[in-house]
Amino acid sequence: MEKTFRIVDEDGIHARPATALVNTANKFKSTESFAEANGKRVTLKSILGVLSLGLEKGSTLTLITQGEEEGAALQALEDVMVGEGLGEVNA
Repeated sequence: MEKTFRIVDEDGIHARPATALVNTANKFKSTESFAEANGKRVTLKSILGVLSLGLEKGSTLTLITQGEEEGAALQALEDVMVGEGLGEVNA
């Protein structure tokens, strides 16, 4: 499953929100979670990977989940993105 977001936070995705995404992804042990931007895909279970994407305001980010709990994991990640004011769903 996947969902695409447009980054709306003025500071982009920096250490604090990246940590929230990584912590959320790590709650789902039976599911792999990835972040994809600018042609690069990284695991969402690594803060360095997420930060290496260099996401700034206006960037597009696709979150991808695969595994037993992919639906729940994607919903939880979306809740972090929208709830923390990081991004909005890119319809």
